[in-house]
Amino acid sequence: MDEKTIIIPEPTLRRLPKYIHVLERWGKAGQEFVSSSMIANELELDSIQVRKDLSFAGLTGKPKVGFELKELVAALHHILNWDNKEDAFLVGMGSLGEAILGYQNFKRYGLNIIAAFDIDKNKIGARQAGVDIFDLDKLHDLTQRMHINIGIITVPAEAAQNVADIMVDGGITAIWNFAPIHLKVPDNIIVEHAQLSLSLAVLTHKLSSKMRTQEAVPAI
Repeated sequence: MDEKTIIIPEPTLRRLPKYIHVLERWGKAGQEFVSSSMIANELELDSIQVRKDLSFAGLTGKPKVGFELKELVAALHHILNWDNKEDAFLVGMGSLGEAILGYQNFKRYGLNIIAAFDIDKNKIGARQAGVDIFDLDKLHDLTQRMHINIGIITVPAEAAQNVADIMVDGGITAIWNFAPIHLKVPDNIIVEHAQLSLSLAVLTHKLSSKMRTQEAVPAI
């Protein structure tokens, strides 16, 4: 089957980076071969599910040995398109935008942020983490001229939809949205909402539940 026709389930796509991080750590420690059961045990996942996920890599493990670690890492990077560099624009140079711009590991995952945008005159014209900051008014023109596919939104919620509209009109086809708002875009636009508040809500709720459970246990 042509790899272009393979549809990988989203839950699998969300697990693959976890596998890569474990494998790369093991590789640095000198590990040469790995098995799906090793990964499952490390991440406390079902071994059958891990085996199914790894089947998308199209590799055949060796009996009693498993997969060659470097080959498996390369295959997983290919599945996620991390072996290709995708240029991106970031809009919103607040604390979160600055943090994302300064996170150099994104380049390892195929994401290359080549320009940032803001409306703050004190930030426009400066450089942050080696990236030039432009006036938001230039976003549409530069997106079209440079054929950028990925846009990253780190502006306040009230400004996010306008930024998304400019990105889409400029030709951007994939948006990574960090603003706490659901964006309305055409059906052909890919949007990934990275809502930190949702993750924090799960964390704080679990912590609260754990503390209430502990308090309910009578002292001996």
